Amino acid sequence: MAIEASGTLNVMGFDCTKGDDIATNRIAEFKSKYSGVTLNCTEGGLDDQQFLTAVRSSNPPDLIYMDRSKIGGFASQSAIQPMDECVSKAGINMSDFREAAVQQVTYQDKVYGIPEFLNVAIVVINNKVAKEAGVDPATLDMSDWDALKAANEKMLKKDNNKITRLGFDPKLPEFLPLWAKINGVDIISADGKTSNLDDPKVAEALTAARDLILAHGKAADFFAARDALSPDFFGAGNPIAKDVLGAFPIEQFFLNVMAGNSPDVDITGLSPKGKDGQPVTYATGLTWALPQGSKNVDAACALAATMTAKDTWITASTKRSEARKADNKPYTGTYTGNKPADDEIFSTLVDLSAMPKFDAAVKATLEASDHAFSLPPTGGSVDFEKAWRDAVNRVLNEGADPAEALKDADADGQAALDAAGQ
Repeated sequence: MAIEASGTLNVMGFDCTKGDDIATNRIAEFKSKYSGVTLNCTEGGLDDQQFLTAVRSSNPPDLIYMDRSKIGGFASQSAIQPMDECVSKAGINMSDFREAAVQQVTYQDKVYGIPEFLNVAIVVINNKVAKEAGVDPATLDMSDWDALKAANEKMLKKDNNKITRLGFDPKLPEFLPLWAKINGVDIISADGKTSNLDDPKVAEALTAARDLILAHGKAADFFAARDALSPDFFGAGNPIAKDVLGAFPIEQFFLNVMAGNSPDVDITGLSPKGKDGQPVTYATGLTWALPQGSKNVDAACALAATMTAKDTWITASTKRSEARKADNKPYTGTYTGNKPADDEIFSTLVDLSAMPKFDAAVKATLEASDHAFSLPPTGGSVDFEKAWRDAVNRVLNEGADPAEALKDADADGQAALDAAGQ
């Protein structure tokens, strides 16, 4: 359903001219549909303070593009407004979007954003390193902590106490929510009101993940080695290509990094599993949101709807697939967050038959996407995240007891949630 839209559309947080091909080709689709709209976009990502100042000064942009984790904070401050009317007017079917993405933009039972992209964590294993260390890649299950500990110790390497290869990098602090979920607990309640950081299962998960790092020596040495061993993380010198890492959980974009820059790596890609044996992964992503006081709501809604529509994704993804084919490079897919779009992209545009390891990893990613969770939107999200990240860092860098550090973080996190609720 098309919306009647015209005039100037001021967008903050999205560069309409300098983005990648997936972005610019979708913008081209919008311009072809809405020739009467003049786009005025800022460069760079969303500056939170600049945006909030604009709203308070009654001079907000018409539409913003931002990380979904910010929805609760902005909504609780009335800096953004519900988009339910936009959803209805544009005929957007929210059930087309993956559940984890919709959960992140639904605050107090109202839709505050139209989501796009779904970044999920998968386990990437360097088969060469694993086999050399006598580890079966299929056994690197994030829920089997004993097997993971043993594999980590076999894969890591040191030379005169200097780390020359990491074993299993647990990706702390950022993946604490995933480690906790694997152990059967959410770090925050589904309604975003109650901190669960003091749950013993969170401490168990943090302890297991911490021990993977400390097996290498001091945490500081581990992180220094991570940076030093593969400074070209997004290029041909990535840690898998250089054989300086055994395995780690990482967002699925890393598959594209390897396929484009180091296509000959021997990898296994697995969906993380919980202690219950079921696939589970941690999801993040971006969203379009409508500022309070937007002066061109119709055009804003039209852009959000167009950029996240199945047909737009298919058009942009087809062009990328054709461009990659012309350059003799593989196309590993675009994880849009729109389930019907993903289904068509991966069934018709992605052909990795010549790269079976990557093909299997992509299939594992899609399986993980179907079982993804996200942290719920809450007004205290920024301070809550700071509380648990600080706790993890104290455990790693200061030797703090996980249970005690998380107990303190729980008090700080709950205070932040309570304050936001008021």
